Amino acid sequence: MRNVIIGLALLGGLAAQPQAERARQEQQATRVKIVRDDWGIAHVSGKSDADAVFGMIYAQAEDDFSRIEANYLTNLGRMSLADGDKAIWQDLRQRLYIDETDLKARYASSPAWLKALMGAWADGLNYYLATHPNTHPRALTRFEPWMALTFTEGSIGGDIERIDLADLETFYGHHQVARLGPPKGAVFEEPTGSNGIAVAPSRTHDGHALLLINPHTSFYFRSEAQVTSDEGLNAYGASTWGQFFIYQGFNARAGWMHTSTGADNVDEFAETIVHKGDKLFYRYGAALRPVQVSTVTVPYKAADGSVKSRAFTVYRTHHGPIVREAGGKWIAFAMMFRPVPALEQSFLRTKAHDYASFVKVAGLAANSSNNTIFADDSGQIAYLHPQFLPRRDNRFDYTKPVDGADPATDWRGVVPMAQTPHVLNPATGWVANSNNWPYSVSGAASPRAADFPRYMDTAGENPRGIHAGLLLKDARDLTLDGLIKIDFDPYLPAFARLIPALVRAWEVSPDSDPNKARLADQIAVLKAWDDRWAADSVATSLAVGWGEALWFQVKSEPDPEAVSAYDLMERAPPAQQLAALAKASDRLVADYGTWRVAWGELNRFQRIDDAIVQTFHDDGPSIPIAFTSGQWGSLASFGAKRYPGTKRYYGTRGNSFVAVVEFGPRVRARAVTAGGESGDPASRHFGDQAGRYASGDFREVYFYPDQLTGHTERSYHPGG
Repeated sequence: MRNVIIGLALLGGLAAQPQAERARQEQQATRVKIVRDDWGIAHVSGKSDADAVFGMIYAQAEDDFSRIEANYLTNLGRMSLADGDKAIWQDLRQRLYIDETDLKARYASSPAWLKALMGAWADGLNYYLATHPNTHPRALTRFEPWMALTFTEGSIGGDIERIDLADLETFYGHHQVARLGPPKGAVFEEPTGSNGIAVAPSRTHDGHALLLINPHTSFYFRSEAQVTSDEGLNAYGASTWGQFFIYQGFNARAGWMHTSTGADNVDEFAETIVHKGDKLFYRYGAALRPVQVSTVTVPYKAADGSVKSRAFTVYRTHHGPIVREAGGKWIAFAMMFRPVPALEQSFLRTKAHDYASFVKVAGLAANSSNNTIFADDSGQIAYLHPQFLPRRDNRFDYTKPVDGADPATDWRGVVPMAQTPHVLNPATGWVANSNNWPYSVSGAASPRAADFPRYMDTAGENPRGIHAGLLLKDARDLTLDGLIKIDFDPYLPAFARLIPALVRAWEVSPDSDPNKARLADQIAVLKAWDDRWAADSVATSLAVGWGEALWFQVKSEPDPEAVSAYDLMERAPPAQQLAALAKASDRLVADYGTWRVAWGELNRFQRIDDAIVQTFHDDGPSIPIAFTSGQWGSLASFGAKRYPGTKRYYGTRGNSFVAVVEFGPRVRARAVTAGGESGDPASRHFGDQAGRYASGDFREVYFYPDQLTGHTERSYHPGG
């Protein structure tokens, strides 16, 4: 009976919607207008900010409710209610921080304006479900306002995902979890992150600041929309499904682009545990402190469809929850958990009109995982490091667990923004970040690494950062088209560095090496290559296949110094380099009958169903993509690979929503998104942007009402 009660409570909302609530929602819907343009993009307007939020989230649900639900099942720690007990450890990880009672209390004490937005958010989703009976949630049938506090920051891959699930299961499951597959980092994967570029008026054709917004996420990760109100809200851009703020975008005066940071904002503390009878303590200085013990219950859908639960005894110190054991120590995990300020900052920055107001909002110090590229209509451009950066003792290496018993390792508050790497209006006239370190963000005008503690960056430089710097160094007279051209420049700096090493490896190999003769033609093609991707390029196919094979080989070997993959590849023994090229060539021959395969034949975009985890088929429709993975330095990024049963590569991440913005007297913007705005395969907006996405042919953004004239498909109120 207890399991049935738990199930009914968690799956609540199945009963008819209360009449008073429905009446309130219907009244609010009359204050909201949704205009769908000829790309299916919603332009939402409301009397108040809360009205606009109501309409925004309603429109999102129309486009792809399943992704909204998936995001909140994840962030609430309820994915097991949909996926069964295989998701228990993911849910336990989330529930180390997410506690319903705690979040309800935080909601109750939130500022009135924020409570109004959270209430409108929940009402908008519940009104959508009430008016769309053919939408069948997997497990989340009712939304409550406090739930918005579980998902307050829109980046891909939150800080909590640093907690390894296998380690968590080993510790709390009381059994060793086997690690299957190659070592971490050995499998070639598309890097998570983004590109952001801001260009000062001195570098542009019309004397206006320009902004590139180029997030690299999983495809269909965000919704594109405009949201306005009579209270001063007027933001356009991308919002992560289920969130009520524009995460990356612009308003009439200013724009912002976030890139995943390399700053060290998450730490682990090795705790010395002392047992005294049946009590647990941990050493801190000369004292023993009691370990905090609590019970976390994770409900899950059983094989018979019923809802059951599993309880875990969870341990914490003042550093954070215990997430694993290593070397006889319990490892506590420390990260930012400030859901109310984080949600405030995420929404309020969309109303900032210049650098000063943007920085004032940043003073909430609740952004831990992102750098920010900023531009405004006064011509100011800027780079901001994350605003939540714990102050630490630079003697310690926080990339590894530090001694939790030593009080000197503790966090000492937050580093003020003025003491972090940041740039405002650099003399070079540009700022750019591609998830690389901040010490090349504006060329010669960049901050100096020597001026900052080492925890300010753990990423270092990367090929995309090098590429952006090369392009921007001499860029002049830039326009929106010119900024798009920079983003789609085909040069691949990683291969410009690595291919010469491969050619040398072939040249020094003895004639007795069987790969010497059999790879002569392939080497000739690569030697003559200009290191630029192209759809008709055979060299690109060879280089990518070789690079992926060699990456796997060098990263599968022990690497005690954590040397970059590019360094390891460049200095790999000649035989290993040639073996990787032979492997890549042989795979092409096996699949196509020849290694002379054009890159566009191999590298494809395909969207044939609405599944969150896609399946791909070589006999299904697809289109060629010329750009490559960002790992090789392509700013326009397409993370693709072969799948079971496919010969071709199919992309699932990289360029998603991409926009360029000019901040003149009237803001001008152009944009494109992977596939289309709708998640419904029956909609013409499911794939209507695919061709533009592939070619970099950005469409006009309709920011002002007069731009929608002749470009409006439908105008309606929610529920209408």
